[in-house]
Amino acid sequence: MKRQRIHIARTPDGVRLAWAEAGDGRVLVKATNWLTHLQYDWESPVWRHWMAFFSNHFHFVRFDERGCGMSDREVGDVSEANWLSDLECVIEAAGIDRPMVLLGVSQGAATVIRYAVKYPERVSHLVIYGGYADGWMRRGGLEEQHYRAVLEMMRLGWGRRNAIVRQAFTARFIPEATHEQVDWFNDLCRKTAAPEMAVRLLEARAHVDVTHLLAQVGVPTLVLHSRRDEVIPFAEGQKLASEIPNADFVELDSRNHILLADESAWRVFQRVVLEFAGIHIPEQTPIDLAALSRRERQVLELLAAGSSNAAIAAHLSISEKTVRSRPARLTLNRASPGRTSPAAVTRLLELAGPHPRVLLLLKEYDTIAAGSFRLVECLVSQLYRAFSTLCRSGRSAPVNPAGSRLPEHTCS
Repeated sequence: MKRQRIHIARTPDGVRLAWAEAGDGRVLVKATNWLTHLQYDWESPVWRHWMAFFSNHFHFVRFDERGCGMSDREVGDVSEANWLSDLECVIEAAGIDRPMVLLGVSQGAATVIRYAVKYPERVSHLVIYGGYADGWMRRGGLEEQHYRAVLEMMRLGWGRRNAIVRQAFTARFIPEATHEQVDWFNDLCRKTAAPEMAVRLLEARAHVDVTHLLAQVGVPTLVLHSRRDEVIPFAEGQKLASEIPNADFVELDSRNHILLADESAWRVFQRVVLEFAGIHIPEQTPIDLAALSRRERQVLELLAAGSSNAAIAAHLSISEKTVRSRPARLTLNRASPGRTSPAAVTRLLELAGPHPRVLLLLKEYDTIAAGSFRLVECLVSQLYRAFSTLCRSGRSAPVNPAGSRLPEHTCS
């Protein structure tokens, strides 16, 4: 995963917005969605595969919404009226001067639709995932009742360390998540916004209405939506795709509002987005694990477990030079002669999830030690990619250390 750089932009009304950029190539700008934190998301088990995917394939720009994350927390106005101007401010601060891909996740759909209608010449592609044109109050019915109940619970117990109140809300975002992922998401909600602000931000979503703008979208548009999304009804995705002229629509087989790394829907999402944006990923020849020697498989397994070259050499009673040469058949460390940085590489490998062909290979060849199955699966799956680039980007923490002063850009 590419290194992240965090900056501060100041809006015309004086609010400081934290924004980040990572990666190279075509620019992709992501509008804000529910409770983000530029640094925590980058490290999280819920969002980091999203960060890795976009930063590995795009010059990826995103920001924290006013009122949460690393942006100003104490803000008077967090209404929908600011969503478009805040996006404009970040795009200006980033100095983007060519047509970009715009990504709207959940509430971000309304923002990117407004931007694409206002500035069609600045948008090359519009990608909407889990989005909606009507806020929860406008959708009415059981949804409205649910959100009103959630608002009351948030007022009473959002900031408490006991996660029961938050989990009543957050569990709908990732119903198929592990305990670790659910705990992290609950903790994010507590850390990134005060209880009062969380309530105000959720209320701001209530009256969203961009239905009248859908027919005016004139840029290529891709709409993706999980069939069993428990946060935003599938019908909302259908509505966007049916009313935006010539929009492509992709149904994803998932219950999760935030797609997780190990589900097939995430792999479909990645493939479809890259194809839509015109980014070609060369087809790679699968690695035949049976063709590897026993010693090569041992080196591969220890490398995946995070062992250093020296540790692997000592464990197997071989030289470090031999350790480096074993994975060379897999194009593993040609990019960084003399070291593999296995711990950093392993962490990067865990971000993107398994590849279907790798799963088949590993099921067929059961010679890999069962205890390291998941790590080796992740390792081999990523060998299909340009591994030399990953090896060179070992540090994924934000550039600015805690407490350092970030430069500001004041938007006009």
